[in-house]
Amino acid sequence: MTITLQQLDTPAAVIDTARMERNIARMQQRMNALGVRFRPHVKTAKCIEVARAQLAAGATGITVSTLKEAEQFFQAGIGDILYAVTIDPAKLPRALALIRKGCALTLVVDNPAAATALVDFGRAHDCVFAVLIEVDTDGHRSGIGPEEEVLLEVAGILQRGGARVAGVMTHAGSSYELNTQEALAALAEQERAGCVRAAQRIRAAGIACDIVSVGSTPTALAAAALEGVTEVRAGVYVFFDLVMHNVGVCAPEDIALSVLATVIGHQPEKGWAILDAGWMAMSRDRGTARQSHDFGYGLPCTIDGRPLTGYVLSGANQEHGILSAVHPEAVNQGEHIVTRFPIGTRLRILPNHACATGAQYPRYLALSPDGALTQWERFHGW
Repeated sequence: MTITLQQLDTPAAVIDTARMERNIARMQQRMNALGVRFRPHVKTAKCIEVARAQLAAGATGITVSTLKEAEQFFQAGIGDILYAVTIDPAKLPRALALIRKGCALTLVVDNPAAATALVDFGRAHDCVFAVLIEVDTDGHRSGIGPEEEVLLEVAGILQRGGARVAGVMTHAGSSYELNTQEALAALAEQERAGCVRAAQRIRAAGIACDIVSVGSTPTALAAAALEGVTEVRAGVYVFFDLVMHNVGVCAPEDIALSVLATVIGHQPEKGWAILDAGWMAMSRDRGTARQSHDFGYGLPCTIDGRPLTGYVLSGANQEHGILSAVHPEAVNQGEHIVTRFPIGTRLRILPNHACATGAQYPRYLALSPDGALTQWERFHGW
């Protein structure tokens, strides 16, 4: 018996596979045109079927944000992995175990203490770790400035200690705060130039630095040229979300992840329809609140994925979502909300942040263009 969206228990995380495949193809074609390798960040979906689709399109290896992800994806057959967070020395035994099983695992450091701990552990266990040095190109998070002296100090610690300085990496996370093509293109060039400059300084010091890795979804799509860059990383592009829509790199019709929800009640005097999808289903992420268009906890769509303009998931409790009109004075709040969204109505809610919403679920329901649903497991844990 074929199960349909109308028959699923709700809330449920649904992937529109046609949109996902289109997003994957768009990014890969862009990277091919720019002449760089593409290493997708799989933390968004944490799903082997999604990662396999990215690799089948032409990606080279994957990026992860936890060693648990690395372990799970390696066990599933993917062996070229960048763990793109500065390594906690206490986690080095887990990294070593992966490498000794045959995983081509690359680690990251951005300070002398982490570099020293890594080389000391490597010498003690006869392991030559491949390491990228994280570079800060926009002041968004972590990393070493391209012109800072500590960059060469860290590179020297790694080289003298017997590790392999595989290259440098950066992440222009401040791109999420922009919303014009001109600003995104400028930041993409700043990201490229800063990371390339860091690599040049390391090479000038006599240390090999082959990999120059940059990336965020907005800058990957906005970059005009990537001279000196060898690979790009991006993650949320595979699903996109409302934050990315506000940034200007996708339309609502490109967003491949949604939460299937059911209308379970009304508060006519308030102009509300109550859904069975609260912040446990959507996550507490309110990233669009800081942007030009606030989508509350998500944008409601019809069951076939068409955005319901004029409505928003305006509030959320743990298990209850509140659907209301954006401009309630334009409608008869009470009768309108009851007749427009009767009990049992199925809706699909587009998320603010696909990574955060996906993290609420142990599995996805992959929806193919013919309406067939397939269960895809989602990796969990740290």
